[in-house]
Amino acid sequence: MINSITEKKTDSFNLLIAKNCDAHALLDSGNGRKLERFGRYVIDRPEPQAMWSPRLPQETWQAADAVFTGEDERESGSWRFKDAPLSTWPSSYDSVKFLGRCTPFRHLGFFPEQAPQWDLIAKRVKEIKDAKALNLFAYTGVASLFAAQAGAEVTHVDASKKAIEWAKENQKLSGLESAPIRYICDDAKKFVAREARRGQKYNIILLDPPKFGRGPKNEVWNFFDDLPGLLRECRALLADDKEGFVMLTSYALRASSLSLHELCAEIFADMNPEVASGELALQEENDGRIISTAQFCDIKFGRK
Repeated sequence: MINSITEKKTDSFNLLIAKNCDAHALLDSGNGRKLERFGRYVIDRPEPQAMWSPRLPQETWQAADAVFTGEDERESGSWRFKDAPLSTWPSSYDSVKFLGRCTPFRHLGFFPEQAPQWDLIAKRVKEIKDAKALNLFAYTGVASLFAAQAGAEVTHVDASKKAIEWAKENQKLSGLESAPIRYICDDAKKFVAREARRGQKYNIILLDPPKFGRGPKNEVWNFFDDLPGLLRECRALLADDKEGFVMLTSYALRASSLSLHELCAEIFADMNPEVASGELALQEENDGRIISTAQFCDIKFGRK
């Protein structure tokens, strides 16, 4: 009998669990769905990771204010509302405020499981002198606001004009109108390539790429095909003589955090980085079950 076990230890693996709060709570999950409270609204959405059975009564689920249905790979579908369609509602985390809305792709304008990352962004930016951040696939700008509030000069890039307008609404709602945020509506790959040719440098890069996407001129984005090249371009934008970090978040759940870890460790190896990877998760309010919703890889470089 052959029994051979080889162990390889990565730098760090983490499970980051967002705390339930007034802005968001995971009430229950199961049968491929999750029941959440966003402010005063209860919302029922798909969640493929919830393969177990729900624990709250069926009547509780049926009383949800909004239910999203849709099962294709690109997550498009439609909403069904208990009464009138949900209006825009204000939400907040720490001192940053943002708006929630029901979108055609089951999302609501922010991802509550990213709260531990928002905490980390704010903490690190305060420790970095002359922090200059690039936020790619920046969506409605919650991470941009945490970086700017902590003192970073932020370049916010997204392919959607609607998302950028939403981000500007969030900036105003947070009282950060004077914060140094530059909004760019562009394809992330093209923008990063141009910045590299210009010799621009950043010491913070945030990326939250989708599984699939299209740029403003119908440019195609495919996570598995395009991410390695984009990360290599991002490496060219990093200032070698400064402390900083790269934070990658992925909802492409066919990938693993180990895959992201090895890719980032390879691309940024010359910076002698600290690489941490793992999963972002939500925890049920009463039962304590945990749902993993995304992977992340965090690359920290410079002073140690």
